[in-house]
Amino acid sequence: MIDLKMPCGEREIRALKAGDAVRISGLVHTGRDRFHKWFAEGGAIDVDFRGGALYHCGPVVVGGDGGWRVVAAGPTTSVRENPYEPGFIRRSGVRVIIGKGGMDAATLEAMRECGAVYVQAVGGAAAVYAAAVRRVAGVSLLDEFGAAEACWHFEVEGFPGVVAMDSHGVSLFDDVGDGARRRLDELLGRIAGGAAK
Repeated sequence: MIDLKMPCGEREIRALKAGDAVRISGLVHTGRDRFHKWFAEGGAIDVDFRGGALYHCGPVVVGGDGGWRVVAAGPTTSVRENPYEPGFIRRSGVRVIIGKGGMDAATLEAMRECGAVYVQAVGGAAAVYAAAVRRVAGVSLLDEFGAAEACWHFEVEGFPGVVAMDSHGVSLFDDVGDGARRRLDELLGRIAGGAAK
């Protein structure tokens, strides 16, 4: 398990390889569909993402006398951000994208070019990830987007994940897909061979 303190530098990110298990601590920002579109269209936000982490997450956050409390913070499906993520990586200087399900080849190329990684979080573990949030440091675009789509700023500790796409152009999702295609071809070949007998 590799401990990753945010914000971090390019050298730390380039040292990571697909398959590495990581524990993230420090500041992590959330962003989903509306945030990505806003940013792509030149929307201003008072956040410096350089060396930071963006989490594809629509958390459940409740307010009280003591401030905000995170109830659930599971990952959302990242593929929806494919149209925006390469540009976001290049313009923002972000180092870590966190989500579930992986992203496309254009995003992988931006990660290779800029020195960023994609960390796979576990779907269905919203309570585990909420427990890793030590403090809500703030929120941006709450009035504009609502709680689920706002850009939350979480101080996290021991946030677990696996590097699934690295800065060297390696994607575990591609490896799984290639393996599945090879196995399917093998099975189809056996079926066709059996039918010919």
